[in-house]
Amino acid sequence: MHRENFEWDPEKDLLNQARHGVTFAEAQYAFVDPDRVIAEDLSHSTGEKRYYCFGRVGSGIMTVRFTYRRRIIRIIGAGFWRKGRQIYERENQIHR
Repeated sequence: MHRENFEWDPEKDLLNQARHGVTFAEAQYAFVDPDRVIAEDLSHSTGEKRYYCFGRVGSGIMTVRFTYRRRIIRIIGAGFWRKGRQIYERENQIHR
């Protein structure tokens, strides 16, 4: 991945690792999934628009919360959450 396309707060990254077991460096890989799904995060878009990226990372579907700042993706949070997997599977018409 090209680190210059992404940024994040190092302290938030450490908190995310402790809470969700995912580094923001790993979270970048959700964006390279050709079947990724991008959706606006309507409940957290108060000061600036925020989004979700649902993409395959390893054997799971990762949800990454992010925003755009100066044409750079700023990662805000990431994890492997059931709801994100459900959205990804629905949008990609994956039936279990």
